Amino acid sequence: MTTAITSPAETEKAPPTARKRSPLAALGGQNLSLIGALVVVLGLFGALNENYLSLSNIQVIAEAATITGLLAIVQTVVIICGGLDISVGSQVGVASVVSAMVFTSTGSTAYVGMLAAVGVGVLVGVLNGLIIVYGRVNPTIATLAGLAAYKGLAQLLSDGRAQGYVLNDAFFVFLGRGKIAGLPVMVWILIVVAVAVHVMLKYTDIGRNLYAIGGNDTAARLAGININKYLVAVYALIGIVAAVAGILLTARTGSGQPVSGSEGLELKAITAAALGGCALKGGKGGVGGTLLAVALLGALENGLTVQGINTFWQNVAQGALLVVAVVIQQRRSGERAVGLPH
Repeated sequence: MTTAITSPAETEKAPPTARKRSPLAALGGQNLSLIGALVVVLGLFGALNENYLSLSNIQVIAEAATITGLLAIVQTVVIICGGLDISVGSQVGVASVVSAMVFTSTGSTAYVGMLAAVGVGVLVGVLNGLIIVYGRVNPTIATLAGLAAYKGLAQLLSDGRAQGYVLNDAFFVFLGRGKIAGLPVMVWILIVVAVAVHVMLKYTDIGRNLYAIGGNDTAARLAGININKYLVAVYALIGIVAAVAGILLTARTGSGQPVSGSEGLELKAITAAALGGCALKGGKGGVGGTLLAVALLGALENGLTVQGINTFWQNVAQGALLVVAVVIQQRRSGERAVGLPH
């Protein structure tokens, strides 16, 4: 093992920022912008409604953002390695239905239904990965097909309506309505997943390889990284986390939901990841920025609801934010605009 030696002359030439970074610089411009936007949203709706910043409403925002947050975190991982998953919302619907139906049909504990949901999540995720890797199908097209197929599967299993009743089980009630140290259990689950994924991305060889694959897959392959294995594993991870989100949806609503509660989650997850700084071409992104974007979207959605604004405007706002995020990325990358000279 060799150690690089820096001469005194090189040390003198090094800019101050290379030796010591301020806390604000460490946060990054993207995150600072998100924090600023979040403060503005909270201040605006707080001024319009005195109950908006109450502890009970902040808790409502956090609980509502949990499922989106889980999906946005794994969407961040797949975008970093150059992929995309548009089927996550439908995967949540399938897992929700399976968890409730297995629980009620077997008459056993919640764990059986949850294990069944996670098992289905793994199968669906691996199937997406295999289609993309060995079928050589573009991830957008493959998961767009999955969006329709898994939504149809959830409706077929449930006959198109909510199934089962799980609130007679103590563990489902604990997941959906319980608290630990004053925070909802759902929020703790989001925190655990966020920390685990952050550590994986920042401090492990797995994370470094994922960034390498998204940054330059040819160079990653020449470096000996098994790209196929990583992609299948990432989509399997998405299936597992989507299953957890589906279980939480079941616990929160009290029954398996084939569509209600899961429809549109894919747009929210992708928007949060893009707003959080993920480059849609891969190789860039992180959990911190994604969570800030999830908080911003949740605060905005709740504020519009509290003010009695038509919920259709929430979709308009999400679409607009996604466009803004992509425009900012394009500007920062310096990429030539379509149809225009440099």
